[in-house]
Amino acid sequence: MAGMASNAKVYALEEVAKHNNKEDCWIVVSGKVYDVTPFLDDHPGGGEVLVSSTEKDATDEFEFVGHSDSAKEMMKKYYIGEFDKPAIPMKNKHSPAPQQNHSLVSAMKILLVLVPLLILGLAFALQYFSKKG
Repeated sequence: MAGMASNAKVYALEEVAKHNNKEDCWIVVSGKVYDVTPFLDDHPGGGEVLVSSTEKDATDEFEFVGHSDSAKEMMKKYYIGEFDKPAIPMKNKHSPAPQQNHSLVSAMKILLVLVPLLILGLAFALQYFSKKG
């Protein structure tokens, strides 16, 4: 795999960020650049999720969703090159937006735990009170 990476084209964030719409959509996951434009209509989470993951490193969002091994395998056909990580610090001028997105992801993680627990608690309460009555 390292041999493949050395021959791969390397893209800076500025280049990747230009491909940020439904007609031309590139994402960065785990240091790799993928042209997912042909996959937008087939993505189980919807194409908008992919478009909203452009112009940044989307690794955290990708991992948070918990993509299957088959999904990760499928990504190989959309691989177009490596991501130039040193380009990230140059974009720190726009750091409030990623932090805002990070807090949204954190809130979603909390909700993913709390909502099932609340539903489970409600189910137990209903079962308890229906037996009591």
